[in-house]
Amino acid sequence: MKILLDTSAYSAFKRGQEEIVSVVQEAEEIYLTPVTLGELKAGFRRGKKAKQNETELRDFLASPRVLVVNMTEETAERYASIQISLWSAGTPIPTNDLWIAASGMEHGLRILTTDEHFKNIPQVLVDFIEAR
Repeated sequence: MKILLDTSAYSAFKRGQEEIVSVVQEAEEIYLTPVTLGELKAGFRRGKKAKQNETELRDFLASPRVLVVNMTEETAERYASIQISLWSAGTPIPTNDLWIAASGMEHGLRILTTDEHFKNIPQVLVDFIEAR
């Protein structure tokens, strides 16, 4: 199984949430987007364990199973399609999550998340696990 971790799922993984840890451990490939990396790094810099968190992220990214997806013009096309669909349905979501969803859609990846609003996006496959 190939998964795309959103920011909430990576954070839950690092906190040791069992269901998320299990999915991550079983995945053959784990993807992140540049958007997720940006959100994580911004969060680290606001926190008290910035260096530790940066080191742990760097170690995570060094795994041969972990890859960062490229965002392309095709990603932008998918972003636009998802955004218009959500606006029409009256269920907009945060912009960064639109980019994550567009990347998942483009690359055919299941999005692992604790953010329930991803379930409103019919164009993507979502593994939603409630945050604890």
